[in-house]
Amino acid sequence: MCGLRRDPARFGAVAAVAASRPYNHGMGKDDKRVDRALKKARERIETIDDGTTMAERLARAAKSSELLSAVWTLPPAQRLMFHPGVQVGRVDGDSTPGFGGGKDEAERFIELSSTEIARYQSLLYANGARGSHRRLLIVLQGMDASGKGGIVRHVFRQGNPMGIHYHGFGRPEGEELEHDFLWRVRRELPRDGWIAVFDRSHYEDVVMPRIGGTLDEGARQARFDVINAFERELAADGCAIVKIFLVVSRDEQRRHFLGRLDDPEKRWKFDPSDLEARERWDDYMAAWQETFERTSTPDAPWYLVPADNRWYSRAVVSELLRTTLRNMNLTWPGLAPGVDPDEVRRRLAAD
Repeated sequence: MCGLRRDPARFGAVAAVAASRPYNHGMGKDDKRVDRALKKARERIETIDDGTTMAERLARAAKSSELLSAVWTLPPAQRLMFHPGVQVGRVDGDSTPGFGGGKDEAERFIELSSTEIARYQSLLYANGARGSHRRLLIVLQGMDASGKGGIVRHVFRQGNPMGIHYHGFGRPEGEELEHDFLWRVRRELPRDGWIAVFDRSHYEDVVMPRIGGTLDEGARQARFDVINAFERELAADGCAIVKIFLVVSRDEQRRHFLGRLDDPEKRWKFDPSDLEARERWDDYMAAWQETFERTSTPDAPWYLVPADNRWYSRAVVSELLRTTLRNMNLTWPGLAPGVDPDEVRRRLAAD
């Protein structure tokens, strides 16, 4: 078996859904450009397994990923990366920078991108099983009702649960309080070949003390340096880090809160403390602004993703994840040392 293989039945169903959606529904110029890019990407994805060698299949998969990236006028990794001068409080949560299509095009993009994420996840897992330290950590942050949970469900819809670790961090308690603030984080880091997704993270340990005044300011400031050193250590050991802040507007958050009250199946999500955080919105934005300025580094950059339109934020995260995995430039590991394939075939034939 060579190159990046897929489950034909699973991919066929996904591709069929994507292909069946109307390609022209009052499209504007940008919509048509996105539509053409998606068609080309789908056609190329369907040819990946036609490659006769591992190298050819890997090359075709990489080309498919590049064609998917062509839907963006500027890659999210460039457009949305935090840099000096960017103010989180001025990011328009309802905007969709870099993406010229609408919800339908975004859904088609996510469906196709998810199949490629699954390919690269399998490749990452196989390398980890053979001793590679390559792995991926995704940090999701955002105000309440910014869509963190939906990101995980949609972006990893084709992923293999074996190889994905999800963990949500709440307020530290019990044994966690007996250790330094990174102790509980280290316990949840991805194993070799795995992807870990943090719903909230160690960044709560610098933001919340500023909001609540629960930590000496000198000690809190020192945590920024500890975090940078921690992430630098991870990156040096083969762990790619993608940090995403979902920027939701106050109006959109209000809509989601009211929706939770009106929907009996979602009332469990609402907590009165959500309103307390909302009342201190500007304080939270200031705390996160400081965090981005202190901890967005070349090894572990922050991306500020508008999140009022969930289809857009999910498409962005899918793009960031797929391109990060692709850029690891992994190949399939061979047989374990000492395994003679001809001898294995002889033994199986004699069985």
